[in-house]
Amino acid sequence: MIIYLVPARSGRYELYSEAPESEDTGAPPEGRFRRWLHRANEQWGTLVAQARQGGATGWLARLRDRVIGTLAESIAEQRTLWALRSATAVMVLTPSALTVPDARILLMTDLAHARRQHLRGLIVDSVIFVASGLLALVPGPNLIAYCFAFRCVGHLQSWRGARQGMDGVRWTFRADAALTELQALVDVPRSTRAHRVRAIAERLNLRDLAAFFDRVAVPSV
Repeated sequence: MIIYLVPARSGRYELYSEAPESEDTGAPPEGRFRRWLHRANEQWGTLVAQARQGGATGWLARLRDRVIGTLAESIAEQRTLWALRSATAVMVLTPSALTVPDARILLMTDLAHARRQHLRGLIVDSVIFVASGLLALVPGPNLIAYCFAFRCVGHLQSWRGARQGMDGVRWTFRADAALTELQALVDVPRSTRAHRVRAIAERLNLRDLAAFFDRVAVPSV
């Protein structure tokens, strides 16, 4: 597995990878909870697809689509931690400005923060998810329950990944020229840097890196 330390605003770095989005083997899920989660996943996927298509009428529908889109992005950005759940050896690519000791400290600090943050999030969202069951009496899909069910699953998987990263992974580090080039673009306006960021993403074969970099670099027009 490869993880990238992507340069971000204010001298920070963000963990990034493009792990597979689905581990579905095609086998029917076993157990009542797994079957419910599988159905909820399919319904959530439908809601996300509809939200991304746009065309919602009315402020409430537009607000709903915006919330769903934000949650979908949040879930996608947790994929790196999810992938760490079963990892035992990981290569970390860094900008050349980072020494190996500094990169290791940054990595461990981020993982420790993620472990605490996702544990707290799991506890809070689990309480809200249970409370949202009261809305099951309202006709139509229980959007709040779906949202918080996936937030709970996301927090759990991320917590497990952060714990594995701290305790069960052998890390190696290597400087990468593309990330060094990307670091020089953090403070460049988005309209100016866009073609160079896309070119770097293509060199690294990371289809979503440009969009991720735009979110973590300085917000520019």
